[in-house]
Amino acid sequence: MASTHAQRLAPPRPSPAVVLEFLKPVTWFPPMWAFACGVVSSGQPVADRAGAVVLGVLLAGPLVCACSQAVNDWYDRDVDAINQPERPIPSGRLPGRWGFGLSVVWTLLSLLVAVALGPVVFAAAVVGLLLAWAYSAPPARFKRNGWIGNAVVGLCYEGLPWVTGASVMLVGGVPAWPVWVAAALYSLGAHGIMTLNDFKSIRGDRVSGVASLPVQLGATGAAWWAGLAMLVPQAVVVAGLAALDATGSALLVAALMLVQIVLFARFVRSPVARATWFSAWGVLCYVSGMMVTAAAIARL
Repeated sequence: MASTHAQRLAPPRPSPAVVLEFLKPVTWFPPMWAFACGVVSSGQPVADRAGAVVLGVLLAGPLVCACSQAVNDWYDRDVDAINQPERPIPSGRLPGRWGFGLSVVWTLLSLLVAVALGPVVFAAAVVGLLLAWAYSAPPARFKRNGWIGNAVVGLCYEGLPWVTGASVMLVGGVPAWPVWVAAALYSLGAHGIMTLNDFKSIRGDRVSGVASLPVQLGATGAAWWAGLAMLVPQAVVVAGLAALDATGSALLVAALMLVQIVLFARFVRSPVARATWFSAWGVLCYVSGMMVTAAAIARL
């Protein structure tokens, strides 16, 4: 009888589909792509480290990135109740403390896989996971300020995975300086990408006191910042590739920038309505330039 009563009180177990939705697979691509760029930029044959590469991609996307999304959804459940009430927690499909429990489990799984890839990758994973928790969880909750929070996410989504990918290919060795510079520049540019993501939650951010850049600067001001934040680092990449005699690659990245500028001119006229559109097509050009740059570095 007591067992039956306990079963009635226990929150229902969420379905695998709900758990997958909670972990937001659509967000896994950027760090997985950055990791792949790191692998390519190392200049080493992928076949020689195929197993480590697969494990590294798994770590970057379905583990560390998914963990960051889980932590964010748990600590943003009140904001999501305003902005995205259909999400698993506010909709009640992920009941009780399942969100927190999954965040902890995914943290531990990430560390377990990182250990298998060596001390450098493990250290990078620890940094990434600490920042993921600090971004969303109090007392740090970096996301309360768009300048700091977006910088943290840019580092975790682009810089850390890129350097980690190169390190995996070098079996824990230190990547060459062009790898570090490219990873840093594209991390800076990702600040603009993260700003684009904030347009969808302006109303909830205002209510909950989250000072995202659209809240701080207004829609038009944040749109201009997003575009410039993406374009200026790419311009530096173009100049750097040209200085290193990678002229063809420099021209290709410049052409991708030109497409972004054309898209940006349309986006800035109606930033709230077109943020998702620009995020799709502008960011596609941005990440394509990342791989062009990685391939150029590998040939230096």
